[in-house]
Amino acid sequence: MPTIALLNQAGKKVKDITLSEEIFGIEPNQQVIYDVVNAQRAAMRQGTHDVKTRTEVSGGGRKPWRQKGTGRARQGSIRAPQWRGGGQAFGPTPRKYDVKVNKKVRQLGLKSALSYKVLNEKLVAVDAIKFDQIKTKDFVEFLNNINANAKTLVLVNELDANTALSARNLQTVFVCPVEHASVYDILVYDKLVVTSDVISYFEEALK
Repeated sequence: MPTIALLNQAGKKVKDITLSEEIFGIEPNQQVIYDVVNAQRAAMRQGTHDVKTRTEVSGGGRKPWRQKGTGRARQGSIRAPQWRGGGQAFGPTPRKYDVKVNKKVRQLGLKSALSYKVLNEKLVAVDAIKFDQIKTKDFVEFLNNINANAKTLVLVNELDANTALSARNLQTVFVCPVEHASVYDILVYDKLVVTSDVISYFEEALK
């Protein structure tokens, strides 16, 4: 079973903790990670893109000129796609980009992402995260203490206002409750910082 150090906010080691082999110690499944991330990125798309076709552009009710005898190509409407100001052919219309992924596949993707972080020593565990005041400087000091200066995702069990507002101005840091964490978020950030409560949450939810 994988074992990592549990730190406090000052960066001091509190103790060693043993992680669940089923959650944090599996071999990452690259195909499942791809499928889950692809579905999550597709779900981010609004799908509200829209263009007007020839039936939606105003005007063009009259035939521009008679069918025969003019020497010009036959035309039925000045709102046809080949006309300037006409409708667009085969343009985008509103649609959903949802990709169906089974629940067990989503769970395996999350396990794979967590195991990947542990395997590459990118997972940092702290006993708790709590700030007495809203101060970005304190949050930066906390990240320096635990050696998480890179692009960092911080997962907490319950997000309090002081923590959220202290990290809000840090462009490379994202703090969110554990129930909102996704495989994409875990992988796109270089470091993953979790509390002991978050580890317990994963071990309970993904068992």
